[in-house]
Amino acid sequence: MKRNNVIHFGLFIGLLLMSGCTNDLNTDPKGEKITEDQLLELQPNLDGLVSKVYGTFALSGASGPGSTDTPGDDAGESPFLRGIINLQDFTADDMKNRWGDGGLDPLTTASGWDENNKFMKYLYNRVYYTVPQCNKVMNQLAQYNIPTREQVKSELRFLRSLAYYYLIDCFGKGPILRETDPANAGPQQEASRVELYNFVVSELLDIEDKLPSRVGYGRANKHVVRMLLAKMYLNSEVYTGVPRYDKALEYSQKVIDEGGYQLATSFVSIFSGDNDISDAKNEIIYALVADPFVSQSYGNTTYLVNGSLSSDTMNIGDFGASEGWTGHRATKAWYGKYTNPDGSFITSAQQLANSPDERAHLFFSNYTGPEAKRHNFEMTDYKKWLDGFPSTKFRNTNFLSPLTAPLKFSNTDFPLFRLADAYLMYAEAVLRGGGGSNGLAVQYVNAVRNRSNASSINAGDLTLDFLLDERARELNFEGHRRSDLIRFGKFSGGSYLWPWKGNNKDGAAIPSHYNLFPIPLSALGANQYLTQNTGY
Repeated sequence: MKRNNVIHFGLFIGLLLMSGCTNDLNTDPKGEKITEDQLLELQPNLDGLVSKVYGTFALSGASGPGSTDTPGDDAGESPFLRGIINLQDFTADDMKNRWGDGGLDPLTTASGWDENNKFMKYLYNRVYYTVPQCNKVMNQLAQYNIPTREQVKSELRFLRSLAYYYLIDCFGKGPILRETDPANAGPQQEASRVELYNFVVSELLDIEDKLPSRVGYGRANKHVVRMLLAKMYLNSEVYTGVPRYDKALEYSQKVIDEGGYQLATSFVSIFSGDNDISDAKNEIIYALVADPFVSQSYGNTTYLVNGSLSSDTMNIGDFGASEGWTGHRATKAWYGKYTNPDGSFITSAQQLANSPDERAHLFFSNYTGPEAKRHNFEMTDYKKWLDGFPSTKFRNTNFLSPLTAPLKFSNTDFPLFRLADAYLMYAEAVLRGGGGSNGLAVQYVNAVRNRSNASSINAGDLTLDFLLDERARELNFEGHRRSDLIRFGKFSGGSYLWPWKGNNKDGAAIPSHYNLFPIPLSALGANQYLTQNTGY
């Protein structure tokens, strides 16, 4: 069982946080008011009070993997993290899913997007479930004189900001709901992308110094806030039209210099079942906690691990899993970015296995096994399991010690923010004119590469194109890729093609309005002030 696990479920939490969904976009969730005695029982650290809100990013509901906090949404398909992976990775050049059910095909092929896609609706619903829950708990806290009240409130404001970050990135607009809103105020006015951006940045700046450097594993601290600020500033030109690369550099540097984090010795340890206790913990800035017994979910890293395994071609027990869902594979646009010893890009499974870059080895091809079980380098048919290489980056096996038995649910925490990303963001901000030091940027990139036995680069090698590829090699399957491609001008249009972009085996141009997802029809019907994104 996980140590320092912030996710605890019980009757108290079930009473405090009950309903809330996009059926009422100004949601004031209904729940039984707690007593002061109940609240004081949670002293001294109030983990129980905020655990449900933290859990909304990885879990489906408070009553196990078959329950859901967003009525009407599928409990297995709709958790927040699963939505992030679906919308950020499947739509881009990295992972493809073969199931094709209920709207996954349009994500995998970046085609046919409309307001009825349930997977887009799931993420939108999760934002507007999480935000009102944060407001609800803040209002409950305000009624009592609790010594750590301001710290806990700041954590909740961070979680609310994190939810809005995904709204800004994926949908671009929606109501801003505050804890100060009057009860039963009715549907709220739509806020623009710039207004949402300004709200989130102002919130993060206000709570930055209200949080300590450490709170506890899996909880927000000062540096977690700074990491989200760095991401907001890095994407400011996309979100607002105004570049703020100097601020992205400033906050990336704060995380690096003041956070006390260190790169893990082993890359694979960061994505193993004991990443909360190995030295991977020193690199992880903020994790979504998973536990195969206490906080089971089909939407946390269980989705990444089980979805990438299949007993048809693999021994799934080698990765600590008891189930393989035969779902996700990468394409050559992803594993083709790794290099041979001479620096050329790999073009075959054997070259991938022989690459000096250890990150390249985290794809399964079975190229030396029986021919019927070998995976194909080319993804000629995205619905064919053998086309493309599954990623084995995330696994249930421990880095420090073996598991006693394979697991149905994942034990691996999801590293939403980690130090290697801060290093790469700093380097990008330098290249985009944000100031800083080219020499330090090269040093940071080489620290990331050398950790995985990839060769060092020199200052002349560090270009934006190189850095986009390096982000693919380092951060694949971590929910960043679509946003990265948009920021680099490579997502929509036809300047960069990947397999099955635009529903074409070799890739085809997609329209610019795909840089945002459509506002779900259910949300438009629930709030007359909402308008559809251009192009849909």
